[in-house]
Amino acid sequence: MSIGICIVGVSFGAIATAAGFPWWIPVAMSALTFAATSQFAMLAVVMAGGGVLAGLAAGVLVHLRHIPYGLAVGDLYWGRWWTRMLGTFMLIDQSTAFALAAGHDRRRAKTAYWATAVIMFIAWNVGTVIGVFAGGFVPDPDVFGLDAAFPALLLALVFPALKDRDTLMAVLVGSAVALATAPFLPTGVPVLLAILGVFATWPRGKRREAAE
Repeated sequence: MSIGICIVGVSFGAIATAAGFPWWIPVAMSALTFAATSQFAMLAVVMAGGGVLAGLAAGVLVHLRHIPYGLAVGDLYWGRWWTRMLGTFMLIDQSTAFALAAGHDRRRAKTAYWATAVIMFIAWNVGTVIGVFAGGFVPDPDVFGLDAAFPALLLALVFPALKDRDTLMAVLVGSAVALATAPFLPTGVPVLLAILGVFATWPRGKRREAAE
């Protein structure tokens, strides 16, 4: 997992440098933001000529998906004020997924959350630094297929959860919504609309609760 996120970091650093950004911008983004999809969204918008403000808006829009993440695992770090700040900063797809995979064992979930977050943070930033230096020697990083590493990583992460019927239905509906709206809406909006997929299982969930 850490190797995969490191490779994605290399992709981000290399693409940003090849696009003409000074080395310190992608390095600072990875260290201070720590949000791969948001960073790629901002980079894509800026490279397309959308401007810095439009890029920031795209990054924030994509990052809004972390709101349900916080609702799901926020109790693991919602203690002292400094753990709230650090835990919120470390809230990413992987740390959330591993914490939830621990089930109802709170101690195990908390360990999984922090261990995953720290490992991913180190791997992501190391990869970004490597990519920044490599970007000066690679005219087009996409030729290596590094841009596909991140989606592949997330797919491998969520694949085991698809064994659950309700989860699979929510994913399929959410994916259909995102694909249908992607050609017409700004970057990040289709991803947010994919959350609507959870409503596909709502009636079934209500019936299950009634049966119990």
